[in-house]
Amino acid sequence: MTDQSVIKRNRRPAARPAEILTAALDLFAEKGFSATRMEDVARRAGLSKGAVYLYFTDKTALLTAIVETTIANELKEVGARASLAPGPVAPVITEAARHISRRLTETRLPEILKLIIAESGAHPELASLYFDHAISVALPLFEGLIRRGVATGEFRPVEPAYTARSLAGGFIFSALWRSVFEPIGKPALDIPAFAEHHITLILKGLAP
Repeated sequence: MTDQSVIKRNRRPAARPAEILTAALDLFAEKGFSATRMEDVARRAGLSKGAVYLYFTDKTALLTAIVETTIANELKEVGARASLAPGPVAPVITEAARHISRRLTETRLPEILKLIIAESGAHPELASLYFDHAISVALPLFEGLIRRGVATGEFRPVEPAYTARSLAGGFIFSALWRSVFEPIGKPALDIPAFAEHHITLILKGLAP
């Protein structure tokens, strides 16, 4: 056993879930969801297999926790703040979009989206998992804000569902560019700058 493994085993239990999730995402990205075993995750995290099962029942539970801690929980917080924000809607949409772009830049969210897309054919339940925990939170958030802007006359009459999906398309493009093309040496995308450009186009198009 390496010194690092001993250190990990002796850390406070509160630190272990984050270590396990990091190890799981590393392995999912390297080997794929199907090929990764719970004992592989335990070994990478420097823990026993039994210790991993104390926190997570299976690989799906691991991926669910990864999605929740990376984006889902924060989307719920953004939505809660947005629902209480008074006044014009455009600044609220802008701040929500900026928050998502920061998550795309500062976390491994692009890798997670790539994993979901790559594994969804063999494991459709993973696509459902991501939809239920992230997409089904983000789209209603933006749809509600757009509907509110239309109702107050801030925005011209549009279909809120289509508009929300158009907005979300910029984030998906950013994630795929970061996770698929940049690793093979293609030009890097400035995600925050791209997000600002994208949201400006959307809001200009919504203007009465």
